[in-house]
Amino acid sequence: MALTWVAPPYPAEQALHHSLTAVALLALIPLRRHYALPPASLAAVLGFLALHSVAARWMYSYVPYDEWSAALAGVRLSDVFGWERNHFDRLVHLSYGLCAAPVLVRYLRDRWGLRPLPAVAAGVELVLSTSALYELLEWAIAVTTSPEIAEVYNGQQGDVWDAHKDIALACLGALAAAAVMLLRSLREAAAGSASRS
Repeated sequence: MALTWVAPPYPAEQALHHSLTAVALLALIPLRRHYALPPASLAAVLGFLALHSVAARWMYSYVPYDEWSAALAGVRLSDVFGWERNHFDRLVHLSYGLCAAPVLVRYLRDRWGLRPLPAVAAGVELVLSTSALYELLEWAIAVTTSPEIAEVYNGQQGDVWDAHKDIALACLGALAAAAVMLLRSLREAAAGSASRS
């Protein structure tokens, strides 16, 4: 996160985006006292926050992934896929679901004793609800700031369905992670019953 602050192109907007990053990092401190996140869960949280930090540096809408892919592979991703908008924000929302759902499910199983299916369902629901809350927060910022600041912060890029797509991608990421977790749980249960036979 600190490296993204070297000569930031949008310092005020980046600070606004990083306010939530700071809250998330601070929340890990008391959580760590009561529940030690397993290494994989901690890596998922930190991985997501790193991705968000990169996006926040360029206000999501201006992440230069086309320049990066052209430098690395000689081709712009937008040309390959026919994109007319910057889709880095979509990647971050999908990653939120992929990274948050396993952490939440693990926490619900370890701390609350939920069985696999209820824990996975609750984990997906928590990703869906927190995504919706985040989009409501973006809306509140949009209606309380100037249109220029709102557009830069929200990064809708002219897409009136941006919030809906963001929530859907987070949910899709959570559902994909849920499918993997349920399959793993079924495999473990089958292996356990086979060893008892």
